[in-house]
Amino acid sequence: MLPFKLVYSDDYYLPIGAHVFPAEKYRRIHDRLLETGVAETSDFVTPQPASDQDVLLVHTREYVHKLKTGTLSAREELELEVPYSPELVEAFWMAAGGSILAADYALQNRVAINIGGGFHHAFPDHGEGFCMIHDVAVAIRRMQQDGKIARAMTVDCDVHQGNGTAVIFAGARIPAGPLSSTSASTVSPAAPANPRRAYAGDVFTISLHQENNYPPWKPPSSIDVDLPDDIGDDDYLGWLDNALSSGLRQFDPELICYIAGADPYREDQLGGLSLTIEGLKRRDQLVFRVAHARDIPVMVTFAGGYAQRVEDTVTIHCNTVIAAKEVFS
Repeated sequence: MLPFKLVYSDDYYLPIGAHVFPAEKYRRIHDRLLETGVAETSDFVTPQPASDQDVLLVHTREYVHKLKTGTLSAREELELEVPYSPELVEAFWMAAGGSILAADYALQNRVAINIGGGFHHAFPDHGEGFCMIHDVAVAIRRMQQDGKIARAMTVDCDVHQGNGTAVIFAGARIPAGPLSSTSASTVSPAAPANPRRAYAGDVFTISLHQENNYPPWKPPSSIDVDLPDDIGDDDYLGWLDNALSSGLRQFDPELICYIAGADPYREDQLGGLSLTIEGLKRRDQLVFRVAHARDIPVMVTFAGGYAQRVEDTVTIHCNTVIAAKEVFS
């Protein structure tokens, strides 16, 4: 039995037909965890869909109305990059409910994992990049509304910058400079990145992502690390360590929301970084060890993953659960 809960629903499946997004990955992760003995049936909890009022904590009333009534414009549907349907709306509301439940369990058990979610390209008034609504932002605002937390930090390790996250929790940008924890001993001079920093109020946002990738416009997070193409495990981990150290010196979160994208993988179809499967597990371990050492609860969502072999994406996501088990057991 795991010392934390896994949040999952068969209704996470996205009805989008043939698509680069592997809609079946959620079920495959669930099944793999059980088949390999990493988790037991009792480790899983089933969420309820987020309420419209939950979603309205982040998204505009006009946009939510369009989603619920199927009245998006042709341009708005095109920006989603997934085919609209009422069933798709239900799947995204369920994912948001899963992130709310995972945040709640994380506050109780120090860690919880939503086997889904991480839709970080959704803006208050529109969706983008396979993301209809921003489940992580909804979970944070719900926890704040319920008085369970006042301050949260997002740590986004998807290969694509969390532009929706940055806009939802926007702060005033300040001049960029090297992360204060950067040193030659942890970051190779051969793999320079471009860190950018901004202040972000009650939610501090960190994003490590490939600079030359979607989205073309990257609004400022509290800390952005714009990584060069083909960066590998050690350099990536050095920048992640620096970003976490710098962020946690500036901000004292009561909850970390870790967006554990599988797409920094070197064989990802939509990524251009060069992390190995083992390197991605080390990434997860680093985030969990930092949270554990500081006694900060951490809620995990899985976000993107588009490996040429779907089984590789499933392995990467399952390894996140294994890493949490190793650190928190």
